[in-house]
Amino acid sequence: MARPRDPHRRTQILDAVLDHLAETGLSGLSIRPVAQALGQSTRVLTHHFADKEALLAALLKRLDEIQHEQLRATEGWDDTGRGIGAIVRDSWRRHLAPENIAHTRLVHEIEGLAAAGRLGDRVPSFLAARAEFVAGALVARGLDPEDARVSATFLNGAYSGLQADFLTTGDRERAEAALDRLCALADSWTAGRTR
Repeated sequence: MARPRDPHRRTQILDAVLDHLAETGLSGLSIRPVAQALGQSTRVLTHHFADKEALLAALLKRLDEIQHEQLRATEGWDDTGRGIGAIVRDSWRRHLAPENIAHTRLVHEIEGLAAAGRLGDRVPSFLAARAEFVAGALVARGLDPEDARVSATFLNGAYSGLQADFLTTGDRERAEAALDRLCALADSWTAGRTR
């Protein structure tokens, strides 16, 4: 009789795999090397994930959970008295903090793979849901829902592009000057509005 799967242990394994992939990248994902890097047997991984495809699907789902936890952990995201620009700056600092930058690179790698069609139909939901999350914050600050969705899509695309620029060039000063302009623009969308 097979041992039952422990959901807590499964989450621990996924987090360890994400930490490993944040350092090595996703392109070489394979059960055996990942198990070796974690100091585990392949049986530990295949007990929780039938194969590489199941592991990838679980990783994307876990990354989605983490991304949403981080969004909600951003101070003031649900405080309508706090400007969107301040929230964006806090998110920037968190994503690019030394302890988080490897994971931020992994998210950008996944975005690139999704854009290139290399994830098949497994597009991480955080890529689509991120705009809805930001749109909700904009609606709470007085924007019309449709305008908020378009503005959130613009804001997320620009934010992601600025992060990619910084991660590629290392030019923090220029990227953050552009971020300041983006934050000022986002704040202007809700200036003087209340719900």
